[in-house]
Amino acid sequence: MCQQTVCLLQAAIERAGIATVSISLLREVTSALKPPRALFVPFPMGHPLGEPNNPQLQHRIIAAALSLLERDDVPVLEEFNEAQTNDKPDQQDA
Repeated sequence: MCQQTVCLLQAAIERAGIATVSISLLREVTSALKPPRALFVPFPMGHPLGEPNNPQLQHRIIAAALSLLERDDVPVLEEFNEAQTNDKPDQQDA
C-alpha cells in the first residue's frame, strides 16, 4: 500500500479512537504527511522488516513499532535504531 494511503487510513482509524502505527521506508513522504505514529526503517523498498530469513531482526522492528503505540504525543516519527535493540534479548530466546 502506498505511504499516502497508509497515512490517510491511520488518521481515520485514530479519529475512531484506535491507536495506530506504521513502518515507513520513505522518510520524506511520511514527514510531510505526519501520521500519528511511524517508525522509519533503513531498508530498501519492499523490505520494511529488513532482510528475509532474519526473524530476530524482524521481531525487533515489530517490537519497536508496537512500542510507539504507548505514545500519545502525536505525531511520533521515530528512527529504528538497530544498535539500541541489539542489546535486548529476543523474547523467544529467553
